[in-house]
Amino acid sequence: MGKDFYGELQLGILGGGQLGRMLIQEAISYNINVHILDPDKNAPCRKLCDHFECGSLSDYDTVFNFGKDLDMITIEIEKVNVDALEALEDKGVIVYPQSRVIRLIQDKGLQKQFFKQNDIPTSAFQFISNRESLRNANLSLPYVQKLRKDGYDGKGVKMIHTEDDLLTAFEEPSIIEEIVKFQKEIAVIVARNDRGEVRTFPMVEMEFNPQANLVEFLISPSTYSFEIQQKAEELAKKIANDLQIVGLLAVEMFLTEEGDILVNELAPRPHNSGHQTIEGNFTSQFGQHLRAIFNLPLGNTDARSNAVMINLLGEEGYEGLAKYEGIEEILAMEGVYLHLYGKKYTKPFRKMGHVCIVNVDREIAISNARKVQEILKVIA
Repeated sequence: MGKDFYGELQLGILGGGQLGRMLIQEAISYNINVHILDPDKNAPCRKLCDHFECGSLSDYDTVFNFGKDLDMITIEIEKVNVDALEALEDKGVIVYPQSRVIRLIQDKGLQKQFFKQNDIPTSAFQFISNRESLRNANLSLPYVQKLRKDGYDGKGVKMIHTEDDLLTAFEEPSIIEEIVKFQKEIAVIVARNDRGEVRTFPMVEMEFNPQANLVEFLISPSTYSFEIQQKAEELAKKIANDLQIVGLLAVEMFLTEEGDILVNELAPRPHNSGHQTIEGNFTSQFGQHLRAIFNLPLGNTDARSNAVMINLLGEEGYEGLAKYEGIEEILAMEGVYLHLYGKKYTKPFRKMGHVCIVNVDREIAISNARKVQEILKVIA
């Protein structure tokens, strides 16, 4: 990149939440200068980075001016101004993942088109322009409606079971998808650097909170057959190569009741389904993302141990200054690692942290994780 890697490169991260926070923790080991842009003046990254700027991620001028004097820009959230990123690329600032990749993944409709054009298995879908056009949908009820843009962590998703549900469906442009009967939701995180080296983390199994529709419980590595795991990891590699992405890509998938794999959604950044890699794998997803964007050799992704990750969510019925119950009790347990995200205020289902539980015995790891879920609470 024209400069000594160590200590001189100025890295900008769009987004200052928990993913940015954990990226900074890894970047410190490489002596990288990190600049953060986030709309929240109390963002989790604000006290950890070399430079913090409070500003809109969707405003062209704010994003462009933030990045124009930096060497590289990366993201921890997709909802950013892509036009500004394209202008920064034209100016010579390196943007990874590339602006064209972010633009595609910002739009769930374009994602689905990409899957179809590249022979990537996915559920049947249809584009919807507004609520009224749902009445002429080709898919039979029930189906899932997803906003094409701005949906994340379960937001922007509605189940349409009956004609009555059409009255409260999204009005904005969306897609509808056939409901997939699956036995498990799975994910693979893949990294690709600029020299074309590609490496996947082992496939993981996920359980979702039924109310918040976000990952609540994750088990790594999977115990499904080698054939299923290999198929999932090869799919992730194919997508990374088809996109020619530089950086990290999370590929969320369904394992159907028939044993097929369908790709659900993509995230071009570190992801909730990879938090267990910090303690559970030889290289963490955050370290791998930095290796990929700086075109360094990709690290060993093998699992060190069985690892279970649970999201620490704000309890229902509590909103205000966060208080944590049960920390001493869970930290007295062997193989329990706590990560708090530095968020001052809690509200129902807000991601406040995560806990990783490791053990050489998979069943003990799962059992201990269930105990942590019962003990550790975020209240106000």
